[in-house]
Amino acid sequence: MLPQEIIRAKRDGGELDPADIADFVRGLTDGSVSEGQVAALAMAVFFNGMSRAEAVALTLSMRDSGEVLSWPELDIPVVDKHSTGGVGDNVSLMLAPIAAACGLAVPMISGRGLGHTGGTLDKMESIPGYTAMPDNALFRRVVASCGCAIIGQTGNLAPADKRFYGIRDVTATVESVPLITASILSKKLAAGLGALVLDVKCGNGAFMDNPDRATELARSLVEVATGAGMPTTALVTDMNQPLASAAGNAVEVRNAIEFLTGKARDPRLLEVTIALAAEMLVSGGLASHPDEGAAQALKALEDGNAAERFNRMVAELGGPADLLADPDRHLGQAPVIADCLPQAAGYVAGYDTRGVGLAVVELGGGRTRPSDPVDHAVGLSGLLPIGTRIEKDTPIAIIHARDEAQVETARQHLHKAIRITETMSQPTPVILGRQA
Repeated sequence: MLPQEIIRAKRDGGELDPADIADFVRGLTDGSVSEGQVAALAMAVFFNGMSRAEAVALTLSMRDSGEVLSWPELDIPVVDKHSTGGVGDNVSLMLAPIAAACGLAVPMISGRGLGHTGGTLDKMESIPGYTAMPDNALFRRVVASCGCAIIGQTGNLAPADKRFYGIRDVTATVESVPLITASILSKKLAAGLGALVLDVKCGNGAFMDNPDRATELARSLVEVATGAGMPTTALVTDMNQPLASAAGNAVEVRNAIEFLTGKARDPRLLEVTIALAAEMLVSGGLASHPDEGAAQALKALEDGNAAERFNRMVAELGGPADLLADPDRHLGQAPVIADCLPQAAGYVAGYDTRGVGLAVVELGGGRTRPSDPVDHAVGLSGLLPIGTRIEKDTPIAIIHARDEAQVETARQHLHKAIRITETMSQPTPVILGRQA
């Protein structure tokens, strides 16, 4: 294989042979293809795209660059969900135990946050003692026992993707739809899933900020996953405001605990979580229609079975056995908690959702580079949905910070990011479309 000839073919708009794609990915994995050559191919794909056949070949080659799991010991459907990322998106923390309580096995391999978006793995690591990177034996044992386990990607799963993404991240080629598709699906295929449900975010807090681009990505993911042998559906959901009323790590875990125990449930968060659970149950053959799946998911939530599954998963992965009973005893709390008051009375009319996410990053609750540390205790809570009437003494958010200087910086971000008007605005529907 001559990498430069593969690059030349794609640069000139040609369609790559699956064997050439496989050879290039092998070179990507073993280092025989240089970073410059990887960057050149990524840029060629960025401008010229890939056919479905090419995207399937790339996805399968990246899947096969490392270990591919299987679950022969399980006699129940193995299904997972993946979100393309947003702000206040803690759906996975509730969805995995809900789906498990309904009879699915959910080996959920999650990522860390980067940029303005939060990461499920960072949220789980705010739980003291939680083993986010278990060995395969513990991972399998917890999935078999609890029905779900939320962990991080090991270096053995789709290692080609890790190198490819790192190079794309510094060469302005992250937004390529076929490369996003291969990156997401190679890891999910390596996890040995029987089916997958995707949550493709759309809006000013998402990587895809308009409906056409979000629909394009959803269609690509579904078609490539199906072409690779994994039945997949996708929901396109709104990210023009934070999904939960909290954004951060420990604050989102608290929000999830309140959701699971019934203390408080943000309406849009509930709608998305139940809709995704319904899709998972249909994909796994445990429901014949999304309405039936939604009814099963709501029952598992209301009868406490989902909460019990989450608590057991946390305990079996090393976390506290009484987390749901006493979250304040275990979850870190920031030393300074302060209200962010509006500059005028009115209605919450809109969000720069990315700006809200960046406020969390400024507090230390996110990262701009993969190596950055994260302060799990800081963040925002009490975020109000669009359409809420507020007075001048109504907090538009509660800031969890290390010091007063951080509080003031966060207030400045939030006053820019949260739009208050004299007239009420109607929010965008939270579920925008479906691809199957």
